[in-house]
Amino acid sequence: MGGKTWEEWIEEYSQSHQNKINQLTHKFGIPMIALSVFLIIPGFFIGGLWKIAMWLFIVGWILQFIGHYYEGKPPEFLKDWRFLFVGLRWWFKKIQGKA
Repeated sequence: MGGKTWEEWIEEYSQSHQNKINQLTHKFGIPMIALSVFLIIPGFFIGGLWKIAMWLFIVGWILQFIGHYYEGKPPEFLKDWRFLFVGLRWWFKKIQGKA
């Protein structure tokens, strides 16, 4: 990914996620967004599931932006779209106590 290791990407991402409120909103928002993406396809075949996926996606992103308001910094993906893929790995490291 652009000559950086995953650890370098995660470290850079972590620098914009120091505020405790931002970390809390990401703790819930990131898995909500990830789950919504996985529910999109089955949502077309299972009645009403697409509504849940949409709700998870929207609320997850609202939480992200609320967190960045308190952080005082814009989301990293605004400067580099590849950070959209780093957030989930950062979240996994965070819940494992490694980030």
